[in-house]
This record gives sequence, C-alpha cells and structure tokens, in this order.
Amino acid sequence: MASQALNAALDGFRIEVPSWGFANTGTRFGKFAQAAAATSIEEKFADAGQVHALTGASPTVALHVLWDMPNGVADVPKIRELEQRYGVKAGSINPNLFQAQEYKFGSMSNPDPAIRRHALDHLLESIEIGKALGSRDISIWDADGSNYPGTQSIKRRIEWLEEILVTAHNATTEDQRLLIEYKPFEPAFYHTDIADWGMALHLARTAGPRAKVLVDTGHHALGTNIEQIVAWLLHVDALGGFHFNDRKYADDDLTIGSIDPYQVFRIFHEILSAPASKTEGVAYMIDQSHNLKGKMEAMVQSVVTAQELFARAALVDRETLTALQDKCALVEAEECFRDAFWTDVRPSVKAWREERGLPANPLLSLKESAYVEKAAAARGAKNAGSVSSYA
Repeated sequence: MASQALNAALDGFRIEVPSWGFANTGTRFGKFAQAAAATSIEEKFADAGQVHALTGASPTVALHVLWDMPNGVADVPKIRELEQRYGVKAGSINPNLFQAQEYKFGSMSNPDPAIRRHALDHLLESIEIGKALGSRDISIWDADGSNYPGTQSIKRRIEWLEEILVTAHNATTEDQRLLIEYKPFEPAFYHTDIADWGMALHLARTAGPRAKVLVDTGHHALGTNIEQIVAWLLHVDALGGFHFNDRKYADDDLTIGSIDPYQVFRIFHEILSAPASKTEGVAYMIDQSHNLKGKMEAMVQSVVTAQELFARAALVDRETLTALQDKCALVEAEECFRDAFWTDVRPSVKAWREERGLPANPLLSLKESAYVEKAAAARGAKNAGSVSSYA
C-alpha cells in the first residue's frame, strides 16, 4: 500500500520551473555570471525542457512578461514555436510591477492615477498573453509600499489596489485565475501594501471568484507557521499555489529543502490531508535565485527534492494519525508523523523513475550528458559581458 501511495503521488505531482531561474541573477550588490546561464528565451526553454526530460515532473515554465516577452502578445508565436521545439509549455504569466522607473513610489498603489493606469494596462496585457498561450495563472507580486511613516496613505492605497484588481479579474476568462502574492517587507520597509496572507485573501475575495492567494515560502517572518496558513487557505478554498524556495533569514531564495525540508514536508502533508476538491487546482512553482549553484544543477536538485518530500508526505498513515490525535496520544502521534518524514524514499523514487523510462538519478544523468559544459561553450562569451554591480 505504501508503494502504491508513493507512486500515485509522484504520478500526479507537477512543479513548474521559472524562466528566470536559468538566467544570470544576483543580489542588490551585484552578480556573478555563469558561463552556462541562459541568455535568451530560447535558451531558457531549452534548459527547462532538459529539466523535464530528466525528472518527468516539470512540463511548464513560468514566464516573466518584461524579461521574456518584451513585445507582449506579439511574442506569442515565438513562444508557441519554442514549446513545440523543447517539449515544455508556457505556464504562469508573471507581470512586472516593480522594475520601471515610474514605479519608484508604487505601481498599482501609486498616488499618480496615470501610473496606476500604466500598471493596470500591463496587467491587462499579461492576461491577454495568458489567453493567447492557454496559461491559467497570472501571478501577481506587488512590490508597493513605503519606507517612512506618514509619507503615504495606507487606506487610499488599499482602495486603489482593490479597484485595479477588480478590473483585472473582470478581464480574465473562466479558465484563468489571478494569484495574489504577499510579502512582509522588501523593497518596502515601513509598510508593504500586501504584507500577509490575510491582506492577500481580502484582495482575492474583493477581486472575484477567480482570484486566489499565492504562498511564497520565503515571504514570511522568521518562525511563521506556514503550514497553518496553508491549512486555513485550503479550508476557505482560497489557496491558488506556491512559489517554493528556502530561507535562513528572510527572502533568501535558496533551493527548496536546503534549510528546512521538514517544513516543506509539513506543507505537503496539509495539502494531502485536505479533500481533493480543495487541492486539485493548487499550483506548485519554483521561485529561486541560483547565484552560486549551477543553474541547471540547482533546478534539477530542486525538482528532485520536491518529488522526494512530496513522496514522504504521501506515506503518512493518516487514518492512524487521526486516531492518535483524537486520543491526544502526543508522542505516538508525533512519531507516526515523523516516521514518514524520516523514511528514505530515494530507492522507491528511483524505481518509479525507471518504471517510467526516466533517468534513475537525474543529477548524475545531467552530469554525464555534459549538457552544462556544452551550454557554457555556446553561451560563455555572451555571459562574460553580463556582469553588473551594485554601485
């Protein structure tokens, strides 16, 4: 039975990779270019296709509109051609509401109505891109906020946000969703307009029934019980999806499970414990910045880690656990829970891969294929000139 549960879980598990995770990224202070990093949307699709071929779990790649589709809807035919060539499809569409110079004092919550209109137009264009590509989710991260007390009206900014998100929601089709992300701080440090899941939930409900909350595992204060947030969002049918990464201090964007794999296991347990009607639309996405690890190696490692942790969560004996919880048998209940977490599922996951014609060890297969070395040879000269600094 355990083997059946594990195989069924892995057969249904899909986790989206981000296009930007294959490109050179950095910190506020600069970045260290990697010779094999993707320098174009075609190279990003090539890398994403390779990750899916190795893991069997990542058939879609998230796109960032400004970075990946600078010409908007006009770039759709190019993306369609890349989908056919590399065997992965466009996934969530991510508007860029933080990079333009006019967003210095906010995008959707900017006091200037002309700038708010500019942000709305970009949202509406992102929705149209999603329609043209058949992408369900428009993932909205709002970087707006303020750094000093009294410098902005928190109340009016809430109202501006509500107005824009209602308009955006009304532009979506029945097959689309708005996913509203939250973050307690950065880049705003006094107040962030969508700072926690309660604010995101309110905005989603105000926007309309096709709006849900997106949980980024790095976007929480230290010690936050993220699985409790997940349980609540599932309970009220408002969980849209995840951006998975890990952190030690803040939004560190480290590879999933590298710091606290037990937390990811606990999150997956809550999802697998909920009724299927509450979880069938939940989207799993990776959102990480691989500044020091190799781009491809880190992405394959992340997908494999997610698969293994999901498999462990599928092994929890929930019937026994429920009985122990009801008896308040604390130690026995915790041990029942921990037994699944400490189970070494790697041999079983390896067998699952082999049965489905996938590489038994994706990371080893990536190394043996020399894919990274070939990419470095082809892209090295372009990446050598992509270094920037903070000052």
